[in-house]
Amino acid sequence: MDPSKHGMLTLDGLAQLVEIGEIDTVLTVFPDMYGRLMGKRITGHFFLSETAAHGMHVCDYLLACDMEMDPIPGYAFTSWERGYGDIMAKPDLATLRRAAWLEKTALVICDMFDESGSEPVPFAPRTILKRQIARAEQAGFTACAGTELEMFVLRDGYEQAAAKNFEGLDTLGWYVEDYHTLKATAEEPLIGAIRRAMDASGVTVEFSKGEWGPGQHEINLRYATMLEMADRHVIYKQAAKEIAMAQGLSVTFMAKFDEALAGNSCHVHSSLWSKDGAAAFAGSEALAGTPTTTSELFPAYLAGLLDHAAESSLFFAPNVNSYKRYIKATFAPTTIAWSWDNRTVGFRVVGRGSGVRVECRVPGADTNPYLTLAATLAAGLDGIKRGAVPPAAFSGDAYAANDLERVPGNLTSALELFRSSAFNEIAYGKEVVEHYAHFAEVELAKFSTAVTGWERRRYFERV
Repeated sequence: MDPSKHGMLTLDGLAQLVEIGEIDTVLTVFPDMYGRLMGKRITGHFFLSETAAHGMHVCDYLLACDMEMDPIPGYAFTSWERGYGDIMAKPDLATLRRAAWLEKTALVICDMFDESGSEPVPFAPRTILKRQIARAEQAGFTACAGTELEMFVLRDGYEQAAAKNFEGLDTLGWYVEDYHTLKATAEEPLIGAIRRAMDASGVTVEFSKGEWGPGQHEINLRYATMLEMADRHVIYKQAAKEIAMAQGLSVTFMAKFDEALAGNSCHVHSSLWSKDGAAAFAGSEALAGTPTTTSELFPAYLAGLLDHAAESSLFFAPNVNSYKRYIKATFAPTTIAWSWDNRTVGFRVVGRGSGVRVECRVPGADTNPYLTLAATLAAGLDGIKRGAVPPAAFSGDAYAANDLERVPGNLTSALELFRSSAFNEIAYGKEVVEHYAHFAEVELAKFSTAVTGWERRRYFERV
């Protein structure tokens, strides 16, 4: 049996489970601009009789608000002046699956349309990715990816953490446990529960491991087509939080949870395949600076990723906190360069034969996977279209190199590059660029007026 099918449901299969009382709720969701799953819990019988065919209406402010759910002025898409009307969420029944970590619950992910259900909402993250996938398909390719998420596990539950103002939190481990199997055993009640729940929910897991921080873990999901990978990614993030919550613990996917600890990354592996299932990057051409061979397409794809990395960084690192992860000698990249199997650069080439691929190490675990994969695919396709040529492979310690292009150092720089990019406007459309530029402006404006714990510790007594 294909493990990726385990936990997946057809509409008829759901109807049978609802009939016998095994499922009574369908969690009907869509990703917002942060990559959070928003939506409704719909009774199984109502989903079958109404929602599955006709969709559900939700308020359009959900694609024009911030983390605190504040309706934000300045979006052309919707506003108080326009009345904050409805948009339509239509279930993609190919995503229908058990939510095995929740009692008697199934889950389905929706695409977003205007109120009438006729036109896709261009700012919806899933729409943005699907449009890049359509471009790849028009060029004869199937795009595949894997997103490797890291997280910290904390002894404090979410309510306890909030009561402590998110300071002085206790990680589940107390020493760096990278690849440790002994310490991972102590944390297996949570990590194992997440693995098993994901496998039972159509989110196929490869493995889990301790990471480069105390209480830090990585659970790798099976490589998949890009849309399926993004869907698996957001389901896994929500499930991990909810399973931790049920055990009185918490997990965080913040890019930089603590300045003294490692960051949480989201390494993105990507490749293209032909419509007949052949690996488009496999070939006999020597790739200079590496021991592998590739097709002629691969260097151009790699060059596209490098050429557009800086102007795409808002889709890789969308929050103020994202940029605090880019610190030398921490396995987080600080340069836009490529190497063979080198974890100091932003783009690491790995694999042989059909497994040849690029690992982009720039995104953090706080990224929205739909936007990250859209940016990756758009850049790679552009490289292929132009026949772009990558620079020579870097060799050595990229942290010590002074002549390499740098990853943008803060959200302000990333915003400026994103908004001024002719490539972004062509790839996503001007209205999408302006929508997400405004999203970043709001994050910056809110952070600029916040008083942090660091400021209180530094200045409360001594100024």
